[in-house]
Amino acid sequence: MAYATALRSFFSRRAPADDAEDLVQEVLLRIQKRKPDLVVQNVEGYLFEVAANVLIDRARRNRTRRRSDHCELTEFHHPVDDISPERVLQGREEMALAIAALNELPDRTRQVFALVRFESMSYKLVAGRFGISVSAVEKHVMKAMRHMSDRLRDADDVEQADERQQRGPR
Repeated sequence: MAYATALRSFFSRRAPADDAEDLVQEVLLRIQKRKPDLVVQNVEGYLFEVAANVLIDRARRNRTRRRSDHCELTEFHHPVDDISPERVLQGREEMALAIAALNELPDRTRQVFALVRFESMSYKLVAGRFGISVSAVEKHVMKAMRHMSDRLRDADDVEQADERQQRGPR
């Protein structure tokens, strides 16, 4: 089209450079969709009036969608988490530690914890099921959480000590 270069120039002064080609396409699409019985006396004036309206519409759309608040999805902000064999093994080891720590708990504490954390039951429902107070359920859950945290921290400390020992003295 004869006016494409003029439109690109028009948009490059009023919009980000990488948007210019899309805006030109939008203008051409709107002109193509116009009513066929509409007679345009000043083609260039009509073309740039449509271009100005495209800019206005895009600005409104950007404001409505709060486009300036969006951030670009980049590898830095959203890294891809590859599931390597090492990562799978580490996950299995951590799961085994967590299960072992759960099995060390008294039966009632383990059952209360499982219902609250794994079955997503409310404290009130669990309390009713066991015939205990909501406060007692909270204490069982806290006891289990503390125990799990301690066991996983202890295992992490042992792992770090082993790594230091393998590296040897500095």
